[in-house]
Amino acid sequence: MSFETIKYQVKNGVGVLTLNRPETLNSFTMQMHDEVRQAMKDARTNKAVRCLVITGEGRGFCAGQDLGDRSVKATDEAPDLGESVEKNYNPLIRSIMTMDKPVLCAVNGVAAGAGASIALACDIVLAARSAKFVQVFCKIGLVPDSGGTFNLPRTVGLARAKGLALLGDKLSAEKAESWGLIWQCVDDEKLMDETLTLAEHLATQPTKGLAAIKKLLNESFSNPLHQQLELEKEAMRMLGQTDDYREGVSAFMEKRQPKFTGK
Repeated sequence: MSFETIKYQVKNGVGVLTLNRPETLNSFTMQMHDEVRQAMKDARTNKAVRCLVITGEGRGFCAGQDLGDRSVKATDEAPDLGESVEKNYNPLIRSIMTMDKPVLCAVNGVAAGAGASIALACDIVLAARSAKFVQVFCKIGLVPDSGGTFNLPRTVGLARAKGLALLGDKLSAEKAESWGLIWQCVDDEKLMDETLTLAEHLATQPTKGLAAIKKLLNESFSNPLHQQLELEKEAMRMLGQTDDYREGVSAFMEKRQPKFTGK
């Protein structure tokens, strides 16, 4: 696949999707949305991909929507932002959160607006020490979209989520880690090495089991206990029939390293 606004490659079981409009802090245009959709489809269906990494090129991760990609002059017809969210951002968030493989995010710089929401939709987030998270929607009269109002309070709690969303203050990567917004803050020069090491590890693990863990944890916020217990039971029933379960038990009993195939 050939792209202009992103980079995408697969190596060692890991797909790496890099937003590649560094001159605009990797803000989204219609073309970038289209190209991200193509890469996400490959990551979802390609059996060679057992873990996905999303990151950005240059000094920013993603500044959200490129406001220059659509006109908002007083003399123009008002844009239908709901249509843009429905067509582009919502499908992307669903694709990340429902992908039956781990999705890691390497936040290499500022993550603002929908860029911050995209990062929070990923399963494990690592951020460079210089990175910042900014809920900028309040500064232009909008609300956190792309799952922002869903994932933000679930990671940092309602009080901090309201503070971030209503004030639009920058949150450092170090504070984001201490607040539980992200998994780990690392030195800038180590970000991709640390992320790829983690991704390559996950790519060798029992993929179906990881997918089930991800699904159950994501659903746990909206399910009552009895329903969650039933879902756990069904997941255990299904996973007990996988090759990876048998391999994991055999390796444990034989005191050797398991060789999982994702089957």
